[in-house]
Amino acid sequence: MIRIRSLQARPVRVPMTHPHRTASGTIAESPLVLVDAITDQGAIGRGIVFTYTSVALKPTADLIQNLRPLVEGQALAPVAIEQKLGMRFRLLGTEGLLGMALSGIDMALWDALARVNNTSLLALLGGEAKPVLAYGAVGYDGEAESAKVAEHWVRQGFTGVKAKIGYPTLAQDLAVIRAIRNAVGPEVAVMVDYNQSLRPADAVERLRHLDDQGLVWIEEPTLAHDYEGHAYIAREIRTPIQCGENWGVRDMEQAIEARASDHMMLDVMKIGGVTGWMRASALGELHGIRLSSHFWPEVSAQLFCATPTAHWLEYNDWWNPVVAEPLRIEKGLACLEGVIGTGIGWKEEAVSRYAA
Repeated sequence: MIRIRSLQARPVRVPMTHPHRTASGTIAESPLVLVDAITDQGAIGRGIVFTYTSVALKPTADLIQNLRPLVEGQALAPVAIEQKLGMRFRLLGTEGLLGMALSGIDMALWDALARVNNTSLLALLGGEAKPVLAYGAVGYDGEAESAKVAEHWVRQGFTGVKAKIGYPTLAQDLAVIRAIRNAVGPEVAVMVDYNQSLRPADAVERLRHLDDQGLVWIEEPTLAHDYEGHAYIAREIRTPIQCGENWGVRDMEQAIEARASDHMMLDVMKIGGVTGWMRASALGELHGIRLSSHFWPEVSAQLFCATPTAHWLEYNDWWNPVVAEPLRIEKGLACLEGVIGTGIGWKEEAVSRYAA
């Protein structure tokens, strides 16, 4: 029986080549906790936790270190460990920083299990490689720059782009959307993301004017956990509403019951790691909901191959400076040939350079 010999967590602050602007502010660096699960046979599984703000970086890394006694010495069985940890923290709850820490551990354990078996995560889950459509992200950069960035993604072979909007006026939102459309042409899929910046009533009033723009979806126009508000918007707007990034499968279930959105977006860290994703995937299939991804392109691309209602993969290169072999995209599709485990490894020199 293979056991987990040790669990390690290393905080890093990875600067972004191009700071990413949103309606809520600018992201200039990625605060990450790199998780290593080392088996008694020497195999190393890896996971990534993105804390959004450096304020939460050290506390999250410390939290993972504090969880070591509950993981080390255990059999390498990710689902069983997830259940044990879930029961251990039932009274505290498994959202927020604890949920992030548990998901990072879960990712690392699944990666280790796949590497022990010398196979990919998708094969371990019983899936097989299939086309995974990917889109590139456009920041809150104004009309001219947004069009330039969108065109850059298309020149790299991407067939979809998603832009941050939520400008002070509807006219500005429309100008950015139209500039992007003019830059990428009629065949490229265009999505927009409001980053939760509108009140429901204001969103309905504004989004009605976006219904004739040919958008694939409008993402999180109001607060993420305002399921009633999102449901109101979804009823009033013809363009599909995209929300998600739920804190666990129970949150997702509540959003579905509220009819909060037409599509949903899974964040492997917030949904509960690989284990949580697979439960969410089953829920999406049961309700016929298209599921897209948020961040973690390497892991998410493989999980998509075991997700019946997989839609679009969000690609970002924010963490590439510390990832040894970032996910490749060719002709707009994720390339998964020859991948072992989740495909995540570290550039140790860069990890040392960006250590927090």
